[in-house]
Amino acid sequence: MAPKEKVFFGTGLPYIDTSDLAGKLIVIEGTDGVGRSTQIAELKKWLEVKGHPVMTTGWTRSPLLGNAIDAAKAGHNLNVNTFSLLYLADFADRLEHEVLPALKAGFVVLADRYFYTALARSVVRGADQDWIRRIYGFALEPDVVFYMKIQIEDLIPRVINGENLIEHYWESGSAEGMDYWESGMDLGLGEDVYDSFVEYQKRILTEFDVLVEEFGFSTVDASLSFAETNKVLKRGIAAILDPEP
Repeated sequence: MAPKEKVFFGTGLPYIDTSDLAGKLIVIEGTDGVGRSTQIAELKKWLEVKGHPVMTTGWTRSPLLGNAIDAAKAGHNLNVNTFSLLYLADFADRLEHEVLPALKAGFVVLADRYFYTALARSVVRGADQDWIRRIYGFALEPDVVFYMKIQIEDLIPRVINGENLIEHYWESGSAEGMDYWESGMDLGLGEDVYDSFVEYQKRILTEFDVLVEEFGFSTVDASLSFAETNKVLKRGIAAILDPEP
């Protein structure tokens, strides 16, 4: 059976032929500190041992925009539209120059976050829901989205104790607990970084619950141990790469 042709989330990119995208786009979503990056590192090794070519991509890792976003965030003065458009540009650059070529070459693409993170963060910051969905209309729909779901009471100890150092390095350039943006300090949600983090992450988790229903994510219990969560992810990925007839 021929693979199903990939489609775009909205209006798409008219110059892209999705009929020759032989690879699989697998997205791991979840809030800050939940452990996506460490899971992806293990999944990449597992897939390569099984003979699959793998490419990974992640939030704000565009060679064109990554440094610019870091510099803008360091100023702590972005408004919601600038915030959203910077992430949009990063996503667009990685999609066109990394994700689509890898899929065309038959790679499994493991995405550490996708545009759903942008939807959640921007809406929590007050962006118009219709607008933020329209501007991501060029996004390619993944083959599957695994949402690593966690409750706030399980998330806080992980972040405070610095369990997910790889993830925090990619997100903030350091391996230290809570940063300004992950804590929603720009929104004035609390008197200190801890209170702000808790309230901000509660709002992000609530928004992700909406996205789960809207986009049909496959939910994974991220409060389990690393090994248990990893087993669930591997089973889900195996079902996508080697579906039963």
